[in-house]
Amino acid sequence: MMGSTAVRFDLIKILLVDDNHHMRVLLIEVLRAIGVKDVYEASDGAEALQIMRTYAIDIVMTDLSMQPLDGVDFVRLLRNSPDSPNQMCPVIMITGHSTQRRVNEARDAGVNEFLAKPVTARGVIGRISEIIEHPRPFLRTGDYFGPERRRRAEPGYSGPWRRAVDADRDPQDA
Repeated sequence: MMGSTAVRFDLIKILLVDDNHHMRVLLIEVLRAIGVKDVYEASDGAEALQIMRTYAIDIVMTDLSMQPLDGVDFVRLLRNSPDSPNQMCPVIMITGHSTQRRVNEARDAGVNEFLAKPVTARGVIGRISEIIEHPRPFLRTGDYFGPERRRRAEPGYSGPWRRAVDADRDPQDA
């Protein structure tokens, strides 16, 4: 993944969503250094949705903690709002010192990848490459729409079902 030359960073349109101007400037510098030419900026989720209605964004990179609309609320709107500009746009969530609960909320809102602060060029390249080279299929359940949340096959798994909602199913139907 890291040594791949298949990803054409110069063709990707990225939207940065962060209420911290200095963080956006840092991310723009990192993206420019790896060859990304088209970078759009938004200071909150509402502005991001407006930009996405105007430009065909390929990947969104959003901070988790923002005001007034935080990253989780933004992703929920992007994935589930009837007037969403692109429900299936890949989202990389940037996190600092977040609790596991907040990370789980972001995953359950439909985030594709996570990028930890401090942000590095290697981390940005890795997450963007993962989204492009190994996209996870999107799925819709009763209370979720977004990328498949399971990250790995578990060949040693001995139970009949892997999801809590499957507990009501008869194992004989497997």
